[in-house]
Amino acid sequence: MDRVEIERRIGARSFARLLGDWRPPGGRGLAGALADRIRLLVLDGRLPMRTRVPAERELAAALDVSRTTVATAYDTLRESGVLHSRRGAGSWTQLPIDHYESGTPATFSPRSDGGFYDLAHAALPAPSEQVRAAAAGAVHDLDAHLGGHGYDLPGIPVLRAAIAERFTTRGLPTSPDQVLVTGGGQNAIAIALSALVSPGDRVLVEHPTYPNALVAVASRGARAVPVPMTPEIDGAAGWDLDLLTSAVRDAAPRLAYLIPDFQNPTGALLDSASRERLVELARRTSTPLIVDETLAELALDAPRVPPVAAHGAADSPLVLTIGSASKVLWGGLRVGWIRSSAAMIRRLAAARAPIDLGSPALEQLVVARLLPDLDSVRAARRTELTAARDHLLGRLALAFPGWTPSRPGGGVSLWVDLAEPVSSRLTTAARRHDVLLAAGPQFGVDGAFERRIRLPYALRRDRMDAALERLALAWAELDHAAPATDAEPVAVA
Repeated sequence: MDRVEIERRIGARSFARLLGDWRPPGGRGLAGALADRIRLLVLDGRLPMRTRVPAERELAAALDVSRTTVATAYDTLRESGVLHSRRGAGSWTQLPIDHYESGTPATFSPRSDGGFYDLAHAALPAPSEQVRAAAAGAVHDLDAHLGGHGYDLPGIPVLRAAIAERFTTRGLPTSPDQVLVTGGGQNAIAIALSALVSPGDRVLVEHPTYPNALVAVASRGARAVPVPMTPEIDGAAGWDLDLLTSAVRDAAPRLAYLIPDFQNPTGALLDSASRERLVELARRTSTPLIVDETLAELALDAPRVPPVAAHGAADSPLVLTIGSASKVLWGGLRVGWIRSSAAMIRRLAAARAPIDLGSPALEQLVVARLLPDLDSVRAARRTELTAARDHLLGRLALAFPGWTPSRPGGGVSLWVDLAEPVSSRLTTAARRHDVLLAAGPQFGVDGAFERRIRLPYALRRDRMDAALERLALAWAELDHAAPATDAEPVAVA
């Protein structure tokens, strides 16, 4: 660890903004609250690994607290393995070693543990009967591929054909050469950004949006340009196409990343007329659109809307549609795809080579067998998720009457207004009660959405009820914070 390469540093003022409203009511226990907030920022990915944090004196001045408070918080974080220090080199963030050894998952990591009630991940268990049958058949299908080298940048032909057929069924005529198979939706985003975006470019995003897309944009060295979703009407947020048009004109982004189907996290659904306007905007301004459809197959009681590219962009390289087997089928199937013009798919395949050399053959064959039967899986998911959504809404109304949740017509989660800017504090408190949450600011830029929390309705009903009981205890801790009884230590030069 002593030879760790420091990848980035954060200034005291920037760190203070990132910390947001971290002080506990009454100002009691400042050092512990500061340590909790920094730990949360590290574990949920808002403060990247190997980031050098400000010196104690600099951060104390930026936060208007004593140096003793910052020093105590840093000591706590060193003891828990969140910070590592070296004399003369400073302190930098790291992931605690026992974070993995103990099985304790990060707030938004892909790990999970049966001892925790996971409300951080909006993901469903597999439709086990269908997946087992498809896997058994795929083992036999694999025989036809074992004689080759196993690398296929665009994807196995039978899966590309199945994906193309699915798009065609949904109203977007597609041929297999318009499909690139990827290692999940996140891999698809990374490939598209690597092909189209250079360091320093601007990428327009909805605000709020999918956290890992923001991470991918930042990892590319690009800058996210947030465009606010409109205020909620009848429990659903939406898009202001005039505002989006103005943002494209003023910011001149290299591309736009949008989630028109049960937008993550708001659950909003973009209507057909707005999709047509979006395609026209892309054509008029030559702005490529990355359209994330990973939740499109999970309509509950909302109408099904044809894909964005079906509105006049079937053969256009300006619309790149991303899909995934992870949400409607299972996250353990790391298979996604990008659909665009054949020329764009060739360009993306060429850009993919430095990232990976193709998706696993067996998993592709499993998904190829599952896609023709997707409508039956969707029907079962719709029944299951509609009941789970309504149950969660009912429980929230009883246990948290001051909260205002969305009521999405699809997807797997609610976007909840807490009525107070306490999302990060609630997330920290919930962990002490074995409940994992994704804090609202993860879905935004520059610490936005402290009044919000995303709550998925993917748990079994008994575990959801138990999680909400524990969450109520965490919420009560925030509401009944004791008043301050001791003074802030005075800084000593």
